[in-house]
Amino acid sequence: MNSHSIVADIKVKWAEGQSAYSPSTPEELLLIAVDLLVRERGGEAARGFIEQVFERYAPQTIISNEPGAR
Repeated sequence: MNSHSIVADIKVKWAEGQSAYSPSTPEELLLIAVDLLVRERGGEAARGFIEQVFERYAPQTIISNEPGAR
């Protein structure tokens, strides 16, 4: 597993004000991205997008034609 850090300064302007984020890990960056996605597109649209990402990186199953194989 690689060890790395993220250096980012994210500023978002909303009608009701602004937000600033400084993620330092991939997990923090993901939480910020999901939060922004839900605020901008809504929960169902965000869920659909995230499902597409999970499908893209899902482990591929091996299909075998051998008898007894699943």
